[in-house]
Amino acid sequence: MPSEVVQWLQPQSCQTLMDGTFGAGGHSVALARQLRDGGRIVAVDRDPAAVEAAEAPIAGLPITVFCHSYHRIDRIVADAGIAAVDGVVLDLGLSSDQLADRDRGFSFTGDGFLDLRFDPTAGQSAAEFLACATEKDIADTIYQFGEERFSRRIAKQIVERRKQRNSVRTVPDLVDICRRCVPRSKNHDIHPATRTFQALRIAVNQELAILTDALKRIPDFVKPGGRIAIISFHSLEDRIVKQAFRDDVRLEVLTRKPLRPTDAEIAENPRSRSAKMRVAQVLQNP
Repeated sequence: MPSEVVQWLQPQSCQTLMDGTFGAGGHSVALARQLRDGGRIVAVDRDPAAVEAAEAPIAGLPITVFCHSYHRIDRIVADAGIAAVDGVVLDLGLSSDQLADRDRGFSFTGDGFLDLRFDPTAGQSAAEFLACATEKDIADTIYQFGEERFSRRIAKQIVERRKQRNSVRTVPDLVDICRRCVPRSKNHDIHPATRTFQALRIAVNQELAILTDALKRIPDFVKPGGRIAIISFHSLEDRIVKQAFRDDVRLEVLTRKPLRPTDAEIAENPRSRSAKMRVAQVLQNP
């Protein structure tokens, strides 16, 4: 939703804006093109591959990219040599570039290692989690973060394979289990592995915990009158954003209902169909 981000963040001369989820650079580039007279974009991404690939899309634009998680905004502004920013955008979840990388486990059509980490150098991969977690913990993770009704069936099959010394290690391993455990719905064209992969990705990247932490920290580093725009893609994220914006005395909610992508954007990018954007403004005197 780049046009909506530009519309609501209202980039102006000499401002510094933060893109906390750089990805392929779409929002950073759209905002940077509107800045004049010393304006700057401080962009960050947890994925070292995204940071490494940033040189081409930001060429000639006032964008600096750092490898950080957006919830560490204190470190981000320190590294950027500033005290605060004039606005923040977060585009949560998976980037198109990550989905296209068949070797990292994000795509059902890949055949590589089941990694699912945004930063492959940190934490536990999805395969490692499935190799050591209890059946209950696996089932609870898939149900809680993926809202998958057949989570217990899937967890049981994963543990059964483990007992046979044939642990789930690759994308096809997990897709095969999901196909056998999740009945195809007549009225819903969702891949049987969608919710399970989503759940494991959220778990290994600690996405909801990081979002919750970020929502507590970010308002302290946005100047009064500055705006925070957050795009989420499923109900768990959106619920966290909605409640945090509503309950934070430092913020004024600007979008009573979430903004949705236009039909034209959905036609061009079908993955955007589930996007919801909420915007809040930092108050002058909370």
